[in-house]
Amino acid sequence: MTVIDIPGSKSVTARALFLAAAAEGTTTLLRPLVSDDTEGFAEGLAALGYAVRREPDAWHIEGRPAGPGADTADVYCRDGATTARFLPTLAAAGHGTYRFDASAQMRRRPLAPLTEALRTLGVDLRHGEKEGHHPLDVHAHGVKGGALTLDAGQSSQYLTALLMLGPLTAEGLDITVTDLVSEPYVEITLAMMRSFGAEIRQEGRTYRVAPTGYRARTYGIEPDASTASYFFAAAALEPGRSVTVPGLGTGALQGDLGFVDVLRRMGADVEIGDTGTTVRSTGTLRGLTVNMRDISDTMPTLAAIAPFADGPVRIEDVANTRVKECDRLDACAENLRRLGITVRTGPDWIEIHPGTPTGPVEIATHGDHRIVMAFAVTALRTPGITFDDPGCVKKTFPDFHRVFDTFVRNR
Repeated sequence: MTVIDIPGSKSVTARALFLAAAAEGTTTLLRPLVSDDTEGFAEGLAALGYAVRREPDAWHIEGRPAGPGADTADVYCRDGATTARFLPTLAAAGHGTYRFDASAQMRRRPLAPLTEALRTLGVDLRHGEKEGHHPLDVHAHGVKGGALTLDAGQSSQYLTALLMLGPLTAEGLDITVTDLVSEPYVEITLAMMRSFGAEIRQEGRTYRVAPTGYRARTYGIEPDASTASYFFAAAALEPGRSVTVPGLGTGALQGDLGFVDVLRRMGADVEIGDTGTTVRSTGTLRGLTVNMRDISDTMPTLAAIAPFADGPVRIEDVANTRVKECDRLDACAENLRRLGITVRTGPDWIEIHPGTPTGPVEIATHGDHRIVMAFAVTALRTPGITFDDPGCVKKTFPDFHRVFDTFVRNR
């Protein structure tokens, strides 16, 4: 059995940085993810006037409940969707003028439901070029609060940003959601907000957030379940292989750990314990139809091993993967077809038929870290796979190639 220490969760680290910046006192984050996304978030906080001190395994953030310390700031959000969506929302609770921009990739990704909601709350927010996209300017004068309706069918991050804003408003927020994707990510948000002192009540599709503010604390970051999916998939794929990921067990916050339940349905042996999760190959992968709406970040991982199943693998309800770092649904289909695999797609589904992927093929990554890491698993049984941009894994796991290569050799 191989034991793999997975870096900290990107989703948990980003939320923890927001909550720490908004809290009264100094928060220490233990084992935060160190990657392009999280470093960009931390640098964005510093640009806004928050004191951030980074040590190898601990980041210390001095909270400012009244908002950014800077009156003006230019913040570059890099490729980070959490940075690009959470930081303008945090800044809106303060007082000042703040400009946010991002990479060309992030500029293409939508913001409109979030920025329209902020405008509903009275935030003076202006898009610099294309409406509903970066760049944008926030002329902040605090947020009174109130009631609003939100469509979070494209991204749960819209709802997360507004939920985290709620305790910083003068009167609290009532958010009624008409549509919601990736709901487990919202559960992460709610659990973390409560651990920093927030009070939230959920009544059906309405979230009522009290204006409590936040309290600083020491907070440990659990391993990233989405990143763990590549190692779990590799273990399920290769006969005789097993892997254990410590720190992701029955109490894990992240819904993406549910990917191992998909592997179990396909025939893998899965054990989820108090302190970790183990996946073992049984030598068989069965085809299946699965709804991955709530764990859509792991869709590419399943697509990458689907050709090795004994029947078709159909992944449904993943329309939101089309507005990630790239159109992941089409990117998976494109690369699998180049490997000689029969693939069918629709607006929100992909169906992958059994076959033997054949190289050499250079995977078109579209600058998307998850495409690289997913097809690295395919490469275990497909000689000749290379990547046109292997370095884009820096977004969430800069050391991925070394760690995965070590894992592969440790048979």
